[in-house]
Amino acid sequence: MAASQDSPITGPFPFEADRLLQFLVTLGISATTHQHPPVFTVEESQAIRGLLPGGHCKNLLLRDRKHRLWLLVCRENLTLDLKSLRAPLGAISSLSFASPEVLREVLGVTPGAVTPFGLINDRARRVTPVIDTALLTYQTLYFHPLRNDRSTAISPQDLKDFIAACGHTPLELDLEEVPAKRVEIPHAPPR
Repeated sequence: MAASQDSPITGPFPFEADRLLQFLVTLGISATTHQHPPVFTVEESQAIRGLLPGGHCKNLLLRDRKHRLWLLVCRENLTLDLKSLRAPLGAISSLSFASPEVLREVLGVTPGAVTPFGLINDRARRVTPVIDTALLTYQTLYFHPLRNDRSTAISPQDLKDFIAACGHTPLELDLEEVPAKRVEIPHAPPR
């Protein structure tokens, strides 16, 4: 999808955390950011966050052999079989994880910091965001603001507004309805 003519995204690539948070303010999005030690996995995040209420997420940048990209935004405890996602996503071939080089090139992030906020750096609109519909039932969702030593809390509607402001239209998918064979998806590539 091409960016609209009046897209508010301007300036140098890639956006960094502080500039991203300023952009959220210009959109009228209320966000609270918590600083913490860097985390690379869901387990590390769970160990340091305590009892922060809301939906805690994992984000995976997936690709097929035709180099099409999907950013899967789902509940942190959800397990999936990548093969079962191929048809619902419309992938041409089997899915795999995007390389660290693609993460940096497209979303402006490193492994461990994958986030829907990275869509602000996807000016070529190469990525299709996919939101687990169960996330939309929470009052608050947490995502890294382009770096993995912070977590930013926003509402599901604000997430959707942010994605739209970046020129993307998310695919909302009930990941509980994906075929039953489930295996754990690694939370982060090896360091």
